[in-house]
Amino acid sequence: MAEYQVLARKYRPQTFGEILGQEATVQTLKNAIKFNRLAHAYLFSGSRGTGKTTTARILAKALNCQNQTVDLEPCNECQSCKEITAGNSLDVLEIDGASHRGIEDIRQINDTAGYATSTGGYKIYIIDEVHMLTKEAFNALLKTLEEPPARVLFIFATTEPHKLPPTILSRCQRFHLNRISDDIIMTKLTQIAKDFDLEVEEEPLRMIANLSDGGLRDAESLFDQVMAFHDEKITAETVASVLGVTSKDVFFELDQAGKEGNIAKAFEIVESIFSHGKDLTHFVESLINHFRTILLMKIGGEGASYFSLSKSELAKYAETAKIYKQEQCLTILDMLLEAQQKIRFSPSAKTALEALLMRIIRIHQRIPVEFLVKRLHELEATVSKTKVSVDPTPKPQEIPKAKKKVKAAAPPKPKVEKKVEKAEPVGKQSQSQYDTLLQFAAVELEGTVERK
Repeated sequence: MAEYQVLARKYRPQTFGEILGQEATVQTLKNAIKFNRLAHAYLFSGSRGTGKTTTARILAKALNCQNQTVDLEPCNECQSCKEITAGNSLDVLEIDGASHRGIEDIRQINDTAGYATSTGGYKIYIIDEVHMLTKEAFNALLKTLEEPPARVLFIFATTEPHKLPPTILSRCQRFHLNRISDDIIMTKLTQIAKDFDLEVEEEPLRMIANLSDGGLRDAESLFDQVMAFHDEKITAETVASVLGVTSKDVFFELDQAGKEGNIAKAFEIVESIFSHGKDLTHFVESLINHFRTILLMKIGGEGASYFSLSKSELAKYAETAKIYKQEQCLTILDMLLEAQQKIRFSPSAKTALEALLMRIIRIHQRIPVEFLVKRLHELEATVSKTKVSVDPTPKPQEIPKAKKKVKAAAPPKPKVEKKVEKAEPVGKQSQSQYDTLLQFAAVELEGTVERK
């Protein structure tokens, strides 16, 4: 019985044409070979699974291939190509920077770099995870890296180029490999499914592509795991069950619960997540992506070019977007991003997640900010119009005409001053309403109101 080979190794690119999503890098390397403008050191950086080490091997094969094609591709049939593919070539040495990171390992490279090759081609050193080398090892490599012997080439690969010393970076031609798009990953997985005579729907392939985070190797490994579980028709439920992720249907149920004001749905969703052992961190990340998609739908509409969704998913999100307002989506995203760290370190992650989902459902019952601001302006206008104006100057009283017979004037009676109670301002009631609304707005917006 033949030994099974995992998909990531079986479908590993062997020519430049098979490298997906890195057209600019591939074209630059092929032109360098064509016009004989090869640098003595290359650095391939990028996230995991984007083809850094694979590109380095293909470049090494193309340089040492004995039957190079017209399109500057390695033939993969000559002795040199077969040895490089198998990893036992004497001219192409692949070194793991994580396990050979000391100065002694670099000294061996410096000592053997001047030896002639067995086939007359290039002597190539591929150092994977080069950022793991020590400071002393980098310093020992500098001189050889800047002025290597004839027909000696260094190719570095790393996921963390910022950890490399500037003295190393300045001596390399740097290529950043992009994350591979979901559509390209789905196309590759569809081709693999056809090779294995598997029936697979579009939605599970998109779920795997989203989980891979732009890494084709990750996508192939996940698909390999799903295939091992189910060798018949692969559905979204299959992927969710095998990989421990939450189906998007749960998120749409949460949206509907918010529309109906069904707080109990929050407890049902959390109980299902914990009882099935779902990844809590991935659930929150998926929920962030869900509301991000709704926000993008509100902004750009269903026909926007930045969506990576199936037709059925587009229809669902277009319908769900009608439930929310743009301000509500922004508020929910703020809550989720803030809760992402808190839930991870919370003593009771279950309770924290329940509280988060209840706040999301309750978002529909909160008074919109623009309505509160408008109402406050109206009350301010009402208060300013009801101010009482008092004229401090008394009006002069008319003096009656004196009669002919003037009697002796009686002594004036002492005036008794009446106590006049200070009248309450007419606008007191409106001001009270204004203060009440301010306090209510502060509670709803979870802030504080400072009176000047």
